[in-house]
Amino acid sequence: MKPIFPKWMNSLPTLLFIVVHTGAILVIGLLWYYATPKFYEVGYMPTQPSTGFNHQIHAGKLGMDCRYCHTNVEDSWHANVPPVQTCYGCHEEGKLGPDATATTEKVQFIRDAYETDTPIPWRNIHVVPDYATFPHNAHINAGVSCFSCHGPINNMPVVSQAESLSMGWCLDCHRNAEVNLVPKDKVTDLYWVQNQWFNTLDADGNLVPQSMADRVHNGMTPDALKATLMQNPPDNCSACHF
Repeated sequence: MKPIFPKWMNSLPTLLFIVVHTGAILVIGLLWYYATPKFYEVGYMPTQPSTGFNHQIHAGKLGMDCRYCHTNVEDSWHANVPPVQTCYGCHEEGKLGPDATATTEKVQFIRDAYETDTPIPWRNIHVVPDYATFPHNAHINAGVSCFSCHGPINNMPVVSQAESLSMGWCLDCHRNAEVNLVPKDKVTDLYWVQNQWFNTLDADGNLVPQSMADRVHNGMTPDALKATLMQNPPDNCSACHF
């Protein structure tokens, strides 16, 4: 009797198994790589009002301390955006001289906002999910430099997100926190941190911290620095999640 189905159909279950599992592995692999903050958030650079705020000029060329604008980072969980009055304090028409940048059209939007008592609608770049929080004051006072989270922001004409801010990224730091700790008096000294602390390049050309063995600050050994800065670190989920 002639078989109803051809013999080659016996291989269909095996082929179907291979196709389904290969497809599943491919989908998981694509999601693992692309559907992560490291891929779709790093480099995020929203369009800001007018020409934006040039950190390369303010924090870099002029050497302004981060705390001049972000005044609450040492006392508050939130790194506040400065009010327009802070900007106008420097960019008032004619204040910096006739040839200064303050008199150009680039900062006219600051004066307009000041005259109309309207906040400048800056767009937030570094955002953590609603179910998590990041206490700036705890990190700043523990010796975590702005550079560790925001990168070389003093070299950025337009700010972009430098790190993923993912849970895995946070855990990596907390598991080896001393690598990112700097002397407290250097937390906002971005050039010092970049040149003295994060002055080694990895295989991809990214700046990475020096080994702890190579670090000395004002005669303080790495172990002494770690003991001084890492006091009562959080050890449970409630530190970031409520």
